[in-house]
Amino acid sequence: MSAPSAQNKIILIADPRVVAIEIKENAEPIVDLINQNKIAYGPSPEIPNNTDYTKMRKTVYEKLLEAQALLPKGVSFCLYEGYRSLTLQQTLFTNRLQLVQSLHSDWSQDQIFVEATKMVSPVVNRDKSRNTPPHSTGAAIDIYLIDEAGKALDMGIHPKDWMLDEDGSVSLTDSPKISSAAQKNRKLMSDVLSQFGFVNYPTEYWHWSYGDRYWAYHKKQPFAIYGTLSEKVAH
Repeated sequence: MSAPSAQNKIILIADPRVVAIEIKENAEPIVDLINQNKIAYGPSPEIPNNTDYTKMRKTVYEKLLEAQALLPKGVSFCLYEGYRSLTLQQTLFTNRLQLVQSLHSDWSQDQIFVEATKMVSPVVNRDKSRNTPPHSTGAAIDIYLIDEAGKALDMGIHPKDWMLDEDGSVSLTDSPKISSAAQKNRKLMSDVLSQFGFVNYPTEYWHWSYGDRYWAYHKKQPFAIYGTLSEKVAH
């Protein structure tokens, strides 16, 4: 059995063409959403002590505010996760890798690795070179839409439930498996974020970034402007 052929046109986050892009860190400061009240955020994802998830680069925050202003009245963004340490990133990737392996024991290690990267960026690439996961740079944000009461709109699947989507088919931005309401809400979010230069990772409707390698690749920029933040800086 071979790996699924669907969505072959998607450039994955650890694609050699993405990983090869140079990073010229611009030393832009980070913004912590706990110090503002314009962008909502939910509880800490994955593990209770993930205390830095509300952080992102300053430009990312400013552009997110601009995009939110275009949403219909009564609808706003809610952050699920921004900055993520390399330590947590490695844990999430290992967990996803093990899940894929358990589901597809007949696949090769290369196939399993590639499949895992559809949902989590690796810290170390398959060839053992170091990767720069978008969340570790402060460039990436996982977001969804909420109403005036803070209740999540129908997005097909909540970001917190991503591990339950074993084959990743519901998380796909253009998933045909979700309701028409969810499709409409995803399109609304995509339309406003795209206007301000954000790039979506098509295997995860909630994942958007600005300034990282994935953004640079899709925007045909000569280099990324955000590199991995040291955990000391992030704190």
